[in-house]
Amino acid sequence: MTQGETSADSATQSLRHLANYFHERPVTGPDGHSYISNQPRATNTHPGLPVNVRVLERIDQTVAEVVAYTREVNPNAGQPPEDVRDVYRWCVENTAHAPEVDQQRREILEYQHSLEHAVAAGETDVIRPHRCPECRTFGLMWDNYRRVIRCTNRECVDTHGLGTIVDFNRLAQQYIAEKRKLRQVSAT
Repeated sequence: MTQGETSADSATQSLRHLANYFHERPVTGPDGHSYISNQPRATNTHPGLPVNVRVLERIDQTVAEVVAYTREVNPNAGQPPEDVRDVYRWCVENTAHAPEVDQQRREILEYQHSLEHAVAAGETDVIRPHRCPECRTFGLMWDNYRRVIRCTNRECVDTHGLGTIVDFNRLAQQYIAEKRKLRQVSAT
């Protein structure tokens, strides 16, 4: 995120990129479909969906989370925008006067979504610049096989001796908390 750019701008940009990715890369084979059996089956009379259903579900889930948060904070918020790419703008407009704690929750949600959108679009390098919440090293990587954020520091392990796994929400909470601390320090 560049200086002057808000979490909403970053999340909006990531959602826009994910929506564009969804439209520009239609499914042309079985990869985008949820179930493929290795058993013989009848030949399809209709071709598969020309869209990546996982990306579509991700967009729907994101919009639903933002709308639910907005309605929780401001039950009088108007209708969400028709274009899903405007949902973060709508959220900010309808929660701008919310208490500070609710605005921080919004920033965390937006930043979490920006990370999730980037990873869903294949841009896993957005994870690397973040510190591990446990060991504070820059050892975080996206594990594409298990689809989790993993710390690569060999000494950063859980109680079972397995490498630390961090979820998107915790990473976003840490990032926003550090960003807010910097704002407070620079304001004084």
